[in-house]
Amino acid sequence: MTKTALITGASRGLGLALARSLAADGWRLILTARSADALEPVADELGALALAGDVTDPAHRDRLARAVQDQGGLDLLVNNASGLGAVPLPPLAGYPLDALEDLFRSNVLAPLALIQAALPGLRERHGAIINISSDAAVEAYEGWGGYGATKAALEQLSNVLAVEEPGVPVWWVDPGEMNTTMLADAVGAEEAASAAAPETVVPTLRRLIAERPASGRVSHS
Repeated sequence: MTKTALITGASRGLGLALARSLAADGWRLILTARSADALEPVADELGALALAGDVTDPAHRDRLARAVQDQGGLDLLVNNASGLGAVPLPPLAGYPLDALEDLFRSNVLAPLALIQAALPGLRERHGAIINISSDAAVEAYEGWGGYGATKAALEQLSNVLAVEEPGVPVWWVDPGEMNTTMLADAVGAEEAASAAAPETVVPTLRRLIAERPASGRVSHS
Protein backbone atom coordinates (compact mmCIF):
# COMPACT_ATOMS: atom_id res chain seq x y z
CA MET A 1 0.00 0.00 0.00
CA THR A 2 1.32 3.42 -0.97
CA LYS A 3 1.99 5.58 2.05
CA THR A 4 0.79 9.18 2.27
CA ALA A 5 2.44 12.09 4.07
CA LEU A 6 1.25 15.63 4.71
CA ILE A 7 4.14 18.07 5.09
CA THR A 8 3.68 21.72 6.02
CA GLY A 9 6.25 24.33 5.07
CA ALA A 10 7.22 22.12 2.15
CA SER A 11 8.37 24.68 -0.40
CA ARG A 12 11.86 25.14 1.03
CA GLY A 13 14.28 24.13 3.78
CA LEU A 14 13.74 20.97 5.77
CA GLY A 15 10.19 20.43 4.51
CA LEU A 16 11.38 20.40 0.91
CA ALA A 17 14.36 18.18 1.69
CA LEU A 18 12.16 15.60 3.43
CA ALA A 19 9.56 15.74 0.66
CA ARG A 20 12.21 14.96 -1.94
CA SER A 21 13.48 12.03 0.10
CA LEU A 22 10.01 10.52 0.61
CA ALA A 23 9.04 11.06 -3.02
CA ALA A 24 12.12 9.14 -4.12
CA ASP A 25 10.80 6.18 -2.12
CA GLY A 26 7.36 6.33 -3.70
CA TRP A 27 5.40 8.13 -1.00
CA ARG A 28 2.24 9.99 -1.98
CA LEU A 29 2.68 13.58 -0.81
CA ILE A 30 0.31 16.36 0.16
CA LEU A 31 2.39 19.52 0.42
CA THR A 32 1.47 22.92 1.75
CA ALA A 33 3.18 26.27 2.13
CA ARG A 34 2.05 29.86 2.00
CA SER A 35 3.41 30.73 -1.43
CA ALA A 36 1.79 29.01 -4.42
CA ASP A 37 4.59 30.33 -6.64
CA ALA A 38 7.17 28.51 -4.52
CA LEU A 39 5.13 25.38 -3.83
CA GLU A 40 3.79 24.49 -7.26
CA PRO A 41 7.21 23.89 -8.89
CA VAL A 42 8.06 21.56 -6.00
CA ALA A 43 4.82 19.64 -6.48
CA ASP A 44 5.48 19.38 -10.22
CA GLU A 45 8.98 18.10 -9.55
CA LEU A 46 7.81 15.46 -7.08
CA GLY A 47 4.43 14.52 -8.53
CA ALA A 48 2.80 15.72 -5.33
CA LEU A 49 -0.48 17.42 -4.52
CA ALA A 50 0.10 21.11 -3.76
CA LEU A 51 -2.32 23.06 -1.60
CA ALA A 52 -0.93 26.52 -0.95
CA GLY A 53 -2.27 28.47 2.00
CA ASP A 54 -1.74 29.56 5.57
CA VAL A 55 -2.06 26.79 8.17
CA THR A 56 -3.41 29.33 10.66
CA ASP A 57 -6.49 29.64 8.41
CA PRO A 58 -9.20 27.12 9.44
CA ALA A 59 -10.57 27.03 5.88
CA HIS A 60 -7.16 26.02 4.57
CA ARG A 61 -6.83 23.32 7.21
CA ASP A 62 -10.23 22.00 6.14
CA ARG A 63 -8.94 21.77 2.56
CA LEU A 64 -5.95 19.79 3.78
CA ALA A 65 -8.19 17.45 5.78
CA ARG A 66 -10.39 16.84 2.73
CA ALA A 67 -7.31 16.13 0.62
CA VAL A 68 -6.20 13.54 3.16
CA GLN A 69 -9.62 11.89 2.99
CA ASP A 70 -9.52 11.91 -0.82
CA GLN A 71 -6.17 10.13 -0.70
CA GLY A 72 -7.61 7.42 1.53
CA GLY A 73 -5.94 8.36 4.79
CA LEU A 74 -2.62 9.45 6.24
CA ASP A 75 0.52 7.66 7.38
CA LEU A 76 2.63 10.64 8.39
CA LEU A 77 1.94 14.22 9.48
CA VAL A 78 4.95 16.54 9.53
CA ASN A 79 4.34 19.87 11.24
CA ASN A 80 7.31 21.73 9.82
CA ALA A 81 5.86 25.16 8.98
CA SER A 82 6.92 27.76 11.50
CA GLY A 83 7.04 31.50 11.99
CA LEU A 84 9.97 33.42 13.43
CA GLY A 85 8.07 36.26 15.05
CA ALA A 86 9.17 39.85 15.45
CA VAL A 87 12.38 40.76 13.59
CA PRO A 88 14.93 41.96 14.61
CA LEU A 89 14.56 39.52 17.48
CA PRO A 90 13.42 41.63 20.46
CA PRO A 91 13.98 41.02 24.16
CA LEU A 92 10.94 39.78 26.02
CA ALA A 93 10.69 43.07 27.91
CA GLY A 94 9.71 44.77 24.68
CA TYR A 95 8.21 41.92 22.68
CA PRO A 96 5.11 43.10 20.74
CA LEU A 97 2.30 41.03 22.19
CA ASP A 98 0.26 41.05 19.00
CA ALA A 99 3.22 39.52 17.16
CA LEU A 100 3.59 36.92 19.91
CA GLU A 101 -0.10 36.00 19.62
CA ASP A 102 0.35 35.51 15.87
CA LEU A 103 3.41 33.37 16.52
CA PHE A 104 1.53 31.08 18.89
CA ARG A 105 -1.19 30.70 16.25
CA SER A 106 1.32 29.57 13.62
CA ASN A 107 3.70 27.53 15.77
CA VAL A 108 1.36 25.94 18.33
CA LEU A 109 -2.34 26.22 17.54
CA ALA A 110 -2.08 25.41 13.83
CA PRO A 111 -0.03 22.24 14.37
CA LEU A 112 -2.43 21.09 17.07
CA ALA A 113 -5.42 21.77 14.83
CA LEU A 114 -3.86 19.70 12.04
CA ILE A 115 -3.13 16.91 14.51
CA GLN A 116 -6.73 16.93 15.69
CA ALA A 117 -7.96 16.67 12.10
CA ALA A 118 -5.48 13.96 11.17
CA LEU A 119 -5.70 11.73 14.25
CA PRO A 120 -8.63 9.52 13.15
CA GLY A 121 -6.82 8.58 9.96
CA LEU A 122 -3.47 8.22 11.70
CA ARG A 123 -4.99 5.87 14.26
CA GLU A 124 -6.56 3.77 11.54
CA ARG A 125 -3.39 3.47 9.47
CA HIS A 126 -0.98 3.28 12.43
CA GLY A 127 0.58 6.53 11.27
CA ALA A 128 2.98 8.87 13.04
CA ILE A 129 3.54 12.54 13.76
CA ILE A 130 6.73 14.59 13.50
CA ASN A 131 6.69 18.06 15.06
CA ILE A 132 9.74 20.15 14.19
CA SER A 133 11.00 21.97 17.27
CA SER A 134 14.19 23.84 18.16
CA ASP A 135 16.89 24.01 20.77
CA ALA A 136 15.38 27.42 21.58
CA ALA A 137 12.59 25.44 23.27
CA VAL A 138 14.95 24.28 26.01
CA GLU A 139 17.83 26.78 26.01
CA ALA A 140 17.88 30.45 27.03
CA TYR A 141 19.04 32.39 23.98
CA GLU A 142 18.84 36.16 24.14
CA GLY A 143 16.25 37.44 21.70
CA TRP A 144 14.73 34.04 21.08
CA GLY A 145 12.24 34.14 23.96
CA GLY A 146 9.12 34.50 21.83
CA TYR A 147 10.04 31.84 19.29
CA GLY A 148 11.42 29.56 21.98
CA ALA A 149 8.25 29.85 24.05
CA THR A 150 6.16 28.66 21.10
CA LYS A 151 8.45 25.70 20.51
CA ALA A 152 8.42 24.83 24.21
CA ALA A 153 4.63 24.80 24.05
CA LEU A 154 4.70 22.61 20.96
CA GLU A 155 7.04 20.18 22.72
CA GLN A 156 4.78 19.88 25.75
CA LEU A 157 1.74 19.36 23.53
CA SER A 158 3.70 16.61 21.81
CA ASN A 159 4.73 15.11 25.14
CA VAL A 160 1.16 14.90 26.42
CA LEU A 161 -0.21 13.76 23.07
CA ALA A 162 2.24 10.85 23.13
CA VAL A 163 0.70 9.69 26.42
CA GLU A 164 -2.86 10.20 25.26
CA GLU A 165 -2.33 8.48 21.89
CA PRO A 166 -0.09 5.47 22.57
CA GLY A 167 -0.89 3.95 19.18
CA VAL A 168 0.42 6.95 17.23
CA PRO A 169 4.15 7.66 17.65
CA VAL A 170 4.88 11.34 18.18
CA TRP A 171 8.42 12.67 17.78
CA TRP A 172 9.36 16.27 18.45
CA VAL A 173 12.61 16.89 16.66
CA ASP A 174 15.28 19.50 17.30
CA PRO A 175 17.10 19.68 13.96
CA GLY A 176 19.83 22.03 15.17
CA GLU A 177 20.88 25.13 13.26
CA MET A 178 20.17 24.86 9.55
CA ASN A 179 21.02 27.18 6.69
CA THR A 180 17.48 28.35 6.00
CA THR A 181 15.75 31.59 5.12
CA MET A 182 14.34 31.72 8.64
CA LEU A 183 17.76 31.55 10.25
CA ALA A 184 19.08 34.16 7.83
CA ASP A 185 16.21 36.46 8.78
CA ALA A 186 17.15 36.01 12.44
CA VAL A 187 20.95 36.20 12.41
CA GLY A 188 21.90 37.39 8.92
CA ALA A 189 22.76 35.54 5.74
CA GLU A 190 26.48 35.35 6.45
CA GLU A 191 26.10 33.60 9.80
CA ALA A 192 23.31 31.36 8.50
CA ALA A 193 25.51 30.20 5.64
CA SER A 194 27.82 28.49 8.13
CA ALA A 195 24.99 26.30 9.46
CA ALA A 196 24.28 22.79 8.21
CA ALA A 197 22.18 22.19 5.13
CA PRO A 198 18.62 20.99 5.83
CA GLU A 199 19.34 17.84 3.84
CA THR A 200 21.70 16.68 6.59
CA VAL A 201 18.75 16.34 8.97
CA VAL A 202 16.69 14.13 6.66
CA PRO A 203 18.42 10.84 7.60
CA THR A 204 17.42 11.41 11.24
CA LEU A 205 13.78 11.88 10.21
CA ARG A 206 13.87 8.87 7.89
CA ARG A 207 15.22 6.67 10.69
CA LEU A 208 12.31 7.68 12.89
CA ILE A 209 9.83 6.90 10.13
CA ALA A 210 11.42 3.55 9.33
CA GLU A 211 12.25 2.30 12.83
CA ARG A 212 9.29 3.83 14.72
CA PRO A 213 10.95 4.21 18.14
CA ALA A 214 8.94 5.19 21.17
CA SER A 215 7.52 8.69 21.18
CA GLY A 216 9.87 11.37 22.50
CA ARG A 217 12.18 14.27 21.91
CA VAL A 218 14.86 13.70 19.28
CA SER A 219 17.90 15.90 18.81
CA HIS A 220 19.63 15.65 15.44
CA SER A 221 22.78 17.31 16.68
